[in-house]
Amino acid sequence: MSIEREVDVSVLIPVKDEEQTLTTLVGEIDAAFATLPETGYEIIFVDDGSTDTSWQVMTQLAAGNPRVRALKLRRNFGKAAALAAGVDEARGDRLVTMDADLQDDPAEVPRLLAELDDGADLVSGHKADRKDPLGKRIPSKFFNKMTGVITGLKLNDHNCGLKAAKTEVYRRVPLYGELHRYIPALAHQTGYNVRELAVNHRAREHGKSKYGLERYVRGAIDLLTVMTITKYGRRPAHLFGGLGLLSALLGFVTLAYLTVVKLFGGQAIGDRPLLMLGILLVILGVQLISIGLIAEIVLHRTANRREATDLIRERTPAEPTARDVVLPAKTTEKVEA
Repeated sequence: MSIEREVDVSVLIPVKDEEQTLTTLVGEIDAAFATLPETGYEIIFVDDGSTDTSWQVMTQLAAGNPRVRALKLRRNFGKAAALAAGVDEARGDRLVTMDADLQDDPAEVPRLLAELDDGADLVSGHKADRKDPLGKRIPSKFFNKMTGVITGLKLNDHNCGLKAAKTEVYRRVPLYGELHRYIPALAHQTGYNVRELAVNHRAREHGKSKYGLERYVRGAIDLLTVMTITKYGRRPAHLFGGLGLLSALLGFVTLAYLTVVKLFGGQAIGDRPLLMLGILLVILGVQLISIGLIAEIVLHRTANRREATDLIRERTPAEPTARDVVLPAKTTEKVEA
């Protein structure tokens, strides 16, 4: 039987300059799945523009282990792009993601998969005893709190690299930019059952972190993107129209105040900055409402029935309808006089 037919779980690992960890990581993954003898798996490495010998190590591992596959991106596109490329290649109906730096413990994989068997669609790891410097832990706590407030999904660790999910989840949520940080929130907003599980986290022994403080700036911008596409992606007029109405209302109140000042106070208003502000707010409001209506037209013309059926979790067996009932053929009898 081919390896492709045996694959139940795809382990997806983005890699950026981790030449010292890959061999050990494959050994630990093999050991973890040895406890699940009935589960077929594959390991997919995605080289996201490594400048060391990571790609050479991956190709050697793939040559010596039929369960290992490796993809090499043309350059460094970022973790979200690497995950998207790997998801397209995944053959399992369940997907495990982890980082390549050995801080994520592959021994936790059986516990994550057990949560999927118990009904979860996505299980996100929680680094309860995180082995990172204080300078990374404190901003991360603030980031997780803000993400929970804005998205409505309360997790201790939204951005843990160790996750397990049904592959369909990753194929349903958008993966570009820095949106990999918000996979649990995006899945939750789409209606999937998201859970969190405390997992072991290990200190980094090789290499160095690929992320600096700038990732929090990018993360904050992408958080606005997540809020927009999850809460207003199907009703953009509510977002732009609401902001437009607020702006127009403020402009109307400002101009009404200036009108009263002019008519009943006898004051000149032509050179007052407030007049320009009121006019600007009204114009901005009209523009925002127009953008919202245009967005609704675009959404209406691009939406299709297939996208709607993608939102269905399960269905009951169909009962036969009147159209499905096969009636017996009519018979004619010759009546003799």
